[in-house]
Amino acid sequence: MDWQGIWNDIVNFFSTNIWNIVFFFATLFIGIILIKIIINITRRILGKTKMEKIAQQFLVGIVKVALYLVLVLILLSQVGVQITGILTTVSALVLAVGVALEGNIANLANGIVIISTHMFKKGDYIMVDGVEGNITDINFLFTTLMTVDNKKITLPNSTIVNNHVVNLGANPKRRVDFTFSVAYESDVEKVKKIIIDVMKSDGRVYLDPEPFCRLKVLNASSLDFVANCWVDSEDYWDTYYYVVENVYNELKRNNISVPYNQLEIRERKDNVTLPIQGSKLPERIEKERKVAHNKFDLENADFTSIFKHKKKDKKNKKDKGGKDNKKSKKVKDNLAEEVEK
Repeated sequence: MDWQGIWNDIVNFFSTNIWNIVFFFATLFIGIILIKIIINITRRILGKTKMEKIAQQFLVGIVKVALYLVLVLILLSQVGVQITGILTTVSALVLAVGVALEGNIANLANGIVIISTHMFKKGDYIMVDGVEGNITDINFLFTTLMTVDNKKITLPNSTIVNNHVVNLGANPKRRVDFTFSVAYESDVEKVKKIIIDVMKSDGRVYLDPEPFCRLKVLNASSLDFVANCWVDSEDYWDTYYYVVENVYNELKRNNISVPYNQLEIRERKDNVTLPIQGSKLPERIEKERKVAHNKFDLENADFTSIFKHKKKDKKNKKDKGGKDNKKSKKVKDNLAEEVEK
């Protein structure tokens, strides 16, 4: 193989096309910067309108794809590729991808339905298809939920549209429902008063409509009372736990028995020895976690933040220099004192 000839061809190519290569990379670099700036401006203009956030994100995504496509076509034209043939190929490719992504197209259509009908909004707590959580993101393909134990669940929009959706955060007020069981010898009116007094003692509970409590079921071993009260949606669980705990305490304070199942207990006579495996717990060693540094994002950052970053860096350097000067001066003064002594 003629390595010298190959090397000469490479050198000849770069020597004859050096300016074309420079223009290519200059166009690439400047194009990416301009696209990010245009996306930033577009996002800010749309943010001042009354358009839904998800619709704004969708339009920004379309603009972003279109700009990058134009940039690619410009770069290809610079290297001498015929754009007409590329456009034909891209059209055929889009058709094939559309057929392959039939399910995603259905999700897209259902996403438009969700957004246009305002079925729910970001931050609502919903239950759908056996899962529940707060909505953290809605786009035209998927809806993302965050569960109470911090699990991220992504649901296709088709699943949401084709199932029953329970939106627990749609309204500012919610009703908290309770069921309490007491023994048969209990005074019904006294139990009702205790439960209602506990609900009224919580300032988060609305007094209009008033808290409700009634005897509902004569169960096999207990009297079952139902109760409810109205609270703000964000106070639901705090109020629920408060009422349950305090009703239990008040029932005990008034000598009202809470029935429970009877179990047969047998005493074990033999000595039980439990095997001990392993040593004691080790001392805790704190994990070293990396601190995430804030990075400058050209697409999302405010243009004024560029100057804020520069001013902040200058101020930090100035403060650091002043502290170093004070420290060195202090060291010199201490040395001078030692010499005099």
